[in-house]
Amino acid sequence: MATPDKVAAVKEMADLFRTSSAVIVTEYRGLTVPQLAELRRSLRGVATFSVAKNTLITLAAKEAGVEGIDALFSGPTAIAFVTGDPVAAAKGLKTFGDINPALVIKGGVFEGKSLTSSDVAFLASLESREVLLAKAAGAFKASLFGAAYMFKAPLSDAARTVDALRQKQETAA
Repeated sequence: MATPDKVAAVKEMADLFRTSSAVIVTEYRGLTVPQLAELRRSLRGVATFSVAKNTLITLAAKEAGVEGIDALFSGPTAIAFVTGDPVAAAKGLKTFGDINPALVIKGGVFEGKSLTSSDVAFLASLESREVLLAKAAGAFKASLFGAAYMFKAPLSDAARTVDALRQKQETAA
């Protein structure tokens, strides 16, 4: 029989599944409470890190329409519900996992597609959104400067040609 607390927990997690841009599933076996608190602090603003029972997580994922990750819900499971930049969240989890090997990234969901642990590692290797936007802006700026130079070049060539003809006439006279 479902208790009101469990029903509320499933509803809350289902809402998190729906509103998250990505979900990363981890196993936290062997981590202490202070380590989990440190991980939550490092993910603040980017993701919500929740520990829950596998049956409740499975029900919440099913209620939210998230498919393909039920196999990840075994052992002590914690989920990062990403509300900010998915790359930043993946980097934060990977960095914490490198320092604390007890945190194991199992996989997740990004834009409706299932991710393996290697997919999450690849996501963590990408540059942040801000860096990619800065690089794109730099590329656009460089192409605009190139176009401006191309438009300016014929005018300066014409001015040099006219000046050379003027000098030639002056020396001939």
